[in-house]
Amino acid sequence: MTRRPYWLIPALMVLTFAGFVAAAPVETNLYSVTGVDVDVTDKDAAAARTKAIIEAQVKAFHVLTARLASDTEVKRLDGLTDQEIGRMLRSLSIEEEHSAPGRYIGKLTVRFLPKKVREQFTRHGISIIEDQSPPMLLLPVWKAPEGAEIWEDNIWRKAWLNLKAEQAVVPVIVPLGDLEDTQTIAAEDALALDPGKLEALMVRYEAKAILVAIAEPVAEGGIHVAMSGDSPLGKMTFDKVYTADDGTLASAAALAASRIHGVMIEKWRSVRLKLLADQRARAEAERQQAAAYSSQSLPVAVPFSGIDKWNGIRSRLLTVPGVVGVDISTIAATGAVIRLAYVNSFQALQSSLQGSGMKLVQMSGTWVLQPM
Repeated sequence: MTRRPYWLIPALMVLTFAGFVAAAPVETNLYSVTGVDVDVTDKDAAAARTKAIIEAQVKAFHVLTARLASDTEVKRLDGLTDQEIGRMLRSLSIEEEHSAPGRYIGKLTVRFLPKKVREQFTRHGISIIEDQSPPMLLLPVWKAPEGAEIWEDNIWRKAWLNLKAEQAVVPVIVPLGDLEDTQTIAAEDALALDPGKLEALMVRYEAKAILVAIAEPVAEGGIHVAMSGDSPLGKMTFDKVYTADDGTLASAAALAASRIHGVMIEKWRSVRLKLLADQRARAEAERQQAAAYSSQSLPVAVPFSGIDKWNGIRSRLLTVPGVVGVDISTIAATGAVIRLAYVNSFQALQSSLQGSGMKLVQMSGTWVLQPM
């Protein structure tokens, strides 16, 4: 009898079979990796299936790390074992599967535990970028010589489907192209940017924006891509010709989809960095404000030649940087005893007073305010 690895048992317990889903919403969880293909052989179908599950979660983890960190940082995780990856697993779902004697072929969705992944990344000194943008719907329109296509099997639609960007930092959803989609919008509606029909498609997929990406073949195996529209990333505009090294339209389409999505990701990261910078600035302002209220006070004797001089001295004290309060304890014709409230250090207070032409001198155990 073949013993299953102990770390694989929880995965098998949460393994579920995904039924056919004909409608939205599409899963956009950053820690979920869909469409993981496996084709494994072993001594029997059961052993092949177990082996395939292990392979699927390792492949999925490599996809996940590429989403969350840079190529250089990802290399630090090369030494992780299958067991260590397995402990980060939350669940698996079967999208498709076929088995034969000694063979298992399947397509799986693998979901990871965010907390466990963060802990592993932290252990290897890797910072994670995990703030996702709101999901966007992208409708690819291919302007073939024989006419525009959106639901047919064409290279432009395939390029975006193969990108598998539904769970990326910038989730991009390509419509299913089922009966409801085809009845909602046609190619001519997409080219005309029909607002009502585009809105209906966006609502169906619970997306925050919809972009229409129009591509057509040009000379020498290139494709021209045009796309313009508003999104959670701001205004998105592309008008460029893409040509692949091998000169084929399919490769040019794949290159264009990848480059466009890469620009989206960088744009989102810049938005997030600005937001984080603004948050840090607000936090620092709040810290400084809190420090202003965390003042300390000091009893100070203030001599003067007449009571009429007091108001001028008090006003002058309140203009000293770091002084936040002047409270009278006692007052007479020749002087007053006050509580001088200030922030920062006593040395800073002395320096600020000197800058205003005053100083504190200790006499017989009492601080006395004197002119410079």
